[in-house]
Amino acid sequence: MGKSSKDKRDAYYRLAKEQGWRARSAFKLLQLDEEFNLFEGVTRVVDLCAAPGSWSQVLSRILIQGQRVGRIAWEDKRYKELLRLREAGQDGDEAASEPEPPTEAKPRKNVKIVAIDLQPMSPLEGITCLKADITHPTTIPLLLKALDPDYDSSSSSTEASHPVDLVLSDGAPDVTGLHDLDIYVQSQLLWAALNLALCVLKPGGTFVAKIFRGKDVDLLYAQLKIVFEGVTVAKPRSSRASSVEAFIVCTNFRPPKGFRASLDNPLGAGRKLEHPSGDAKIPRTQPSRTLRDDGITELELGSESEGDGEDIRWIAPFLACGDLSAFDADASHKLPEGHVSLDPVQPPTAPPYRRALEERKKMGGAYGKTKLGDVPA
Repeated sequence: MGKSSKDKRDAYYRLAKEQGWRARSAFKLLQLDEEFNLFEGVTRVVDLCAAPGSWSQVLSRILIQGQRVGRIAWEDKRYKELLRLREAGQDGDEAASEPEPPTEAKPRKNVKIVAIDLQPMSPLEGITCLKADITHPTTIPLLLKALDPDYDSSSSSTEASHPVDLVLSDGAPDVTGLHDLDIYVQSQLLWAALNLALCVLKPGGTFVAKIFRGKDVDLLYAQLKIVFEGVTVAKPRSSRASSVEAFIVCTNFRPPKGFRASLDNPLGAGRKLEHPSGDAKIPRTQPSRTLRDDGITELELGSESEGDGEDIRWIAPFLACGDLSAFDADASHKLPEGHVSLDPVQPPTAPPYRRALEERKKMGGAYGKTKLGDVPA
């Protein structure tokens, strides 16, 4: 498939090249920011599974360069629309009152951004890049050292002395097409990202990660609800509706009293069951599910409340974010007149298919045929 046909089939792929993003996934983070205002007051960020670096680009442009993209660009658009309605004399509370101008965008001070990926990533200004495996325990000391140069790597501490405001993870495995296997591997990758986040997030921080929605994903929501006050599932407009991917946005990190980050027991915040004595009722300490008649799954989180003895039931909210009137990620769009197809901003540095391309080249090209005369009649 040529570049021009891909531009037509994937509008966000084309826009990413035109706007200088390394990958179309930059729009996913921008649309999540529009909905959740992820970067308000943020100066310290960890970007996991960062290659090729589109999410790190967003962080660099907003936090380091102070560009008006994401939430601030959305506020600009809304402000102009309110001014237009006011000048047109249309009725309505928003149109009648003087709209407040959007906040000023400017570079922030003391910004620290660390990007980690197993694949090498081309450098970005102001971004500390680490080539490491987030599923391996040795990555945590490397991350803590990158966040704090004074960190003693010989110590056994797994908690950051200077915690971060935001942890992002856009990682996904190389899918096999076996959905159950892909969802399982993705959940393990998310668990590794959460393990790192628990070590470096400050109380009140935010964790955003890609998930694959499957049969038992609600149990994952319940686990995240243990340490975050808000857990929301979001589907950006730029994420294809035909894909099972979504993004879990966890806000207000609130570790339980006495919680310490541990590699052996990452979510070791629950109470252990004691041996029952007599007819004493054993409190429930594990999340459980109830499927209602309308198909909604109710989760019962944690143990019974000490005060009123009522179970805490919760349903994870799911919402679409981004401009729903914008380009459809699953549709083909007509290219503008005079369109010139551009090359990708940053080609893959070490794609997993590189070896396959090299082997095919040794064989003489596609299927071993390099000339028209080599093709059998």
